[in-house]
Amino acid sequence: MERTRGIAEAVSAVRRGELVVLPTDTVYGVGTDAFTPPAVAALLKAKGRGREMPPPVLVGSVRAATALIEDLGPYGQDLIDEFWPGGLTLVCRANRSLMWDLGETKGTVAVRMPMHELAVEVLKETGPLAVSSANLSGSPAARTAAEAEEMLGDSVSVYLDGGTTGHGDASTIIDLTGPVPRLLRAGAVPVEKIRAVVGILLTDDEDDKDGKDSGDGEDAEAEPDTPPPSLTKETSPNARDEDGAAPSLTKDSGAGEQGPPLTKDEPAEVGDGPADVSKAAGPSAPDAPADDAKKPSDTPAADDKG
Repeated sequence: MERTRGIAEAVSAVRRGELVVLPTDTVYGVGTDAFTPPAVAALLKAKGRGREMPPPVLVGSVRAATALIEDLGPYGQDLIDEFWPGGLTLVCRANRSLMWDLGETKGTVAVRMPMHELAVEVLKETGPLAVSSANLSGSPAARTAAEAEEMLGDSVSVYLDGGTTGHGDASTIIDLTGPVPRLLRAGAVPVEKIRAVVGILLTDDEDDKDGKDSGDGEDAEAEPDTPPPSLTKETSPNARDEDGAAPSLTKDSGAGEQGPPLTKDEPAEVGDGPADVSKAAGPSAPDAPADDAKKPSDTPAADDKG
């Protein structure tokens, strides 16, 4: 019951354009409606960062991701099939018909489907969320809801407590906007496994050998879970729950006793579990579909941060 109430209050807060903190398979994230520009601006302000460092977007299904993306290219679907849900962020050209403003994205979006049941359940209700690590810019990423609240305080309306999460691994970020996939950051998914799927993978080392300037600035803060949709390298943790408070998803099995097997497009309904609300504002979320008229549907748009 506590879990259900917490999810409802988080969804309601997102629909009001407010910030929520939730656990993911990396660390705790602070998220808001990706399609409400003032809410995204509030997220950046709460973290103490500017528009030049736009947040990635988390989705609850593969279909939700493809609605945000103009073109996955020849390798994107294979990477999704192999590594989602999980620790791989894909940078793609954003669907130009989308009405949103994540910051200085240079026409791209960094998108990922997390491997965390509580996060996915929230995302299925809210639709795509702009999510950054739940910490002040330059500070260590929060691994508990209490750590997130200590840093973000009253700027966040709802804190969903899923126990301790994350072991510090960054998500791997792959740029798919060019003809050949390019590694923007090594992380939880080993480079060797990426190469096994795509064959050729450009890296900074290879660019240096060719005498080329990569053109990608290094993020001085190296902050977890905040890769911008632009072709700028940053860092982000990608880990699974350690204390079993909110069990992670697996590709080969569902949510155990909590529901039917998970699929990438339709995550299982999760029963009541140990997800508490540390702080909440507003009434429970209305019983309404996650995606309203301003958001893309779970199918690609007619024309549309991995």
